[in-house]
Amino acid sequence: MSMKSWKRRGQWLELMPGKAVTGEGDRQAAAEQWLLSEIQFPEKLLRQLKAAQGIQLAGDRLRLALFAAQPLDVEPRWADITVLYEDDFCLVVHKPAGMKLHPDGSREDRDITLDHAVASYYEMNGIETSVRHVHRLDQDTTGPVLYAKNTFALAKLDEAMRRKAIDRQYVAIAGGQVSRDLRKIDAPIGKDRHHKQRRRVSEGGQDAVTHVSIVHTWDKATLVRLKLETGRTHQIRVHLSYAGHPLIGDELYGGRKDPIARQALHGELLRFNHPLTQELIEVQDPWPIDFTQLAERESSGVEN
Repeated sequence: MSMKSWKRRGQWLELMPGKAVTGEGDRQAAAEQWLLSEIQFPEKLLRQLKAAQGIQLAGDRLRLALFAAQPLDVEPRWADITVLYEDDFCLVVHKPAGMKLHPDGSREDRDITLDHAVASYYEMNGIETSVRHVHRLDQDTTGPVLYAKNTFALAKLDEAMRRKAIDRQYVAIAGGQVSRDLRKIDAPIGKDRHHKQRRRVSEGGQDAVTHVSIVHTWDKATLVRLKLETGRTHQIRVHLSYAGHPLIGDELYGGRKDPIARQALHGELLRFNHPLTQELIEVQDPWPIDFTQLAERESSGVEN
């Protein structure tokens, strides 16, 4: 479906399904069948919309109440955030270092999380929808985070995550010279019973696969790009530590201390298919200043 064949009118999404619907005797049934087959509309959501009179046929137009107002459900708390991509269905924002993704009920919940900041952004821009992130990033990892702006987008993007169809590429600076032969780390990850925050490679853990490519090798560090096949907690950090090359600044997993004062890990690319049109959306997130400065120090051989 092309981007031009839909319009938003207030709470309604307006589609032009053509003769597949308008030429049929039972237009309501034809409309539902068209939504299921052409848009892969989630069946559960279709039933909910139908029950709430959220499906209308008017002439050659099919209208769906996809943008009905929803409660924010996260306290709006302002923080300066960078929007990398936005339309009526999706929002991608940069998560800075040191910011948690969402409130977790801990004592530090006084801190503003990315979800709080997105709630504030929605409120200031008159976007009446719930705050729903589709994937996660560690507190000290920077990079793009994808949010779904309505229940349809959330259902489609959650399904894409389950199918591993959302492509996330990371860049990291690992300690030592990583061998070019290291292309894939396939090692299950489980909890470390000796340390509450830490994870470790363990036979009884969950499957975890990380793909590695070498970008630059320096005297004491290596710039690597990584793609995840799975999304385990701390996966890249655990896997590179397991391979003998913990990330610089990642003291939790044996990385050397550095002025970056966090793991040298950044999500630089996010690719996903648009929930409605299936158009490929590619969002790049430039390296943050602290990561760039670390790369410059390592490439010049300057001692910290």
